[in-house]
Amino acid sequence: MKAHPFLLHKWQHWLALGFGSGLAPKAPGTFGTLAALPLVWLLALISPLWAGVAIVAAALLGVYLCEVVSRDIGAEDHGAIVFDEIVGFAITLWAVPFNLQNVLLAFVLFRLLDILKPWPIRWFDRNLHGGLGVMMDDIVAGVLACLLLHSVWLPLQL
Repeated sequence: MKAHPFLLHKWQHWLALGFGSGLAPKAPGTFGTLAALPLVWLLALISPLWAGVAIVAAALLGVYLCEVVSRDIGAEDHGAIVFDEIVGFAITLWAVPFNLQNVLLAFVLFRLLDILKPWPIRWFDRNLHGGLGVMMDDIVAGVLACLLLHSVWLPLQL
């Protein structure tokens, strides 16, 4: 088994790897998205305003984490770095009730957008680099998935 290049004694690596979820041998992005569930649940317990503030703070932290870890291991946007998926999924479920139906729909929407990378996600993925580049395509995927989710959820509330 090939050793991974991560320094798990460094808190930046531990967070960037989604507490180890990014080390899954297959589909680390999917496991990273699943690792976001406790955070998303906690964000659902507070007001949308404070949840938004927390998500912005997490996104800024993510730029730093992804920059540090990419530099430490000498590889940009390594597949095991999943903090971007965690933040993207938190964005997807922003201001939406936390229930099984919404979480499943959000999961499918976010993962499809993150994997397929349609425009404008692809543009960010190809044109930004460093920690910002690692984070931005998932942030945009999260925003688009959130808009799609709200377009389904909101009309049902009227």
